[in-house]
Amino acid sequence: MAEAKRFSSLDVCSGAGGLALGLEQAGFDPVLLLDNRDVACRTLRANRRGWTVLELDLLEFVPDEYRQVYDVDLLSAGLPRVQASATVNRTRGSDIELELLKATIMLMHGVQPRALLVENVPDLVTRDDYSAIRDFVGEELDHLGYRHKWFVVNAADYRVPQSRAQGILIAFKGAAMDAFEVPEPSMEPPVTVGEALEESMKARGWAQASEWAEQADKLAPTLVGGSWERGGPDLGPTGSKRAWAKMGVDGATVANEVPGPDFVWDPTLGRDGMVKLTVEQAARLQAFPPDWRFEGKKTARYRQIGHASPPPVGHALGRAIGDALTHGGA
Repeated sequence: MAEAKRFSSLDVCSGAGGLALGLEQAGFDPVLLLDNRDVACRTLRANRRGWTVLELDLLEFVPDEYRQVYDVDLLSAGLPRVQASATVNRTRGSDIELELLKATIMLMHGVQPRALLVENVPDLVTRDDYSAIRDFVGEELDHLGYRHKWFVVNAADYRVPQSRAQGILIAFKGAAMDAFEVPEPSMEPPVTVGEALEESMKARGWAQASEWAEQADKLAPTLVGGSWERGGPDLGPTGSKRAWAKMGVDGATVANEVPGPDFVWDPTLGRDGMVKLTVEQAARLQAFPPDWRFEGKKTARYRQIGHASPPPVGHALGRAIGDALTHGGA
């Protein structure tokens, strides 16, 4: 049997590598990965010694200095999340996320990839607030001879145990766009929190682990990494914490270890009677493989996980992009 074709990619704003890992599983080998955080770069290097990782701000990246990125098959970017209140005319200090999106699009001039993949919040695709940035993206890509498409996927449709809507931008040079199809949702039932975490909850002999898992029969709310500048790790804003509380989980913190044999789970007692999730369990809810290492202290590890793109989404999108590149021509 002939070996499946491999593709080349440039991955920017790589973070903990969720998007790059999914794309690797789909056949894309990065010639370079770029992120501006030391701890994220250490995570990438710890998991893939063969990856070339550059610690640099995307706004300072000059393709001329890294010519291996020229003409790659795919430019991929899991960009920092834009805020719902952002506008395209604000300063860099309050608008860095949109500047990074513009910088990614401007990279297309120098890199000239066959395809582009950008992942962000669904608001970027659906809200009128962002019509100006979508127009800017469309004009630049049209000028360069790329056809593009905006759409929204939910990670839960690809066997991620979490409701996580993601805004996606895809672009292709040439006729490949005609061959691209948005990945179909899995035919299997969604994975619940209880199914994803039951075995890990049993690791230290907690007798109520199965009882807890049986009632945790819902998808996790969207994990939120939070600000790098302040605060400790928690499972998200107030609405998310309420949803976690309904599953008997204290969403206001992240634990160092799973419950021991003496823990009594009784949500009627408030936070003291609720189970707390660990960093490793958060990674499971993002569908990272168990052996994927996250560098840094607990808060930094959780931030990387919460900000990541779940690998199965990158895998599904990568398969669809690879098929389009293969069957749609150059």
